[in-house]
Amino acid sequence: MQPVIQEELTGCGIASAAAIAGISYVQAKKAANKMGIFAGDDSLWSSPRYVRDLLDSLGIETDQQEKPFNAWEELPDCALLATKWHLEAGKPFWHWVVFVREGAQEYVLDSKKSLKTNIRKDFARMKPKWFIEVHRSYQAVE
Repeated sequence: MQPVIQEELTGCGIASAAAIAGISYVQAKKAANKMGIFAGDDSLWSSPRYVRDLLDSLGIETDQQEKPFNAWEELPDCALLATKWHLEAGKPFWHWVVFVREGAQEYVLDSKKSLKTNIRKDFARMKPKWFIEVHRSYQAVE
């Protein structure tokens, strides 16, 4: 699976869905916008429903329940992770990233534009709050 860079400051959910689906940010954004999902809407990163709906529209099934993050080794082979979780005026917000396990390789795809590399393995620095399991064969679409 390849990282997709978010083209908008708040586009991490769209970029994560694009990476999982193996499509470009522009393609995922068009699909999201058709559904009334826009990167500027803070609901995209304060409610898991919108990313689930976007993935569903792209033919990708996810668990309907968020699960608390306990340890990296307990994660499924593909999962959306809520990182940088915090409250603003009592409302939860987070940054979406994608955890991937391919054989013995484990990494996180982080869509943030300013990172030196968007394939992260610095697990000790990331503090996920919870995750959503993604059910699919996540071979990138060529």
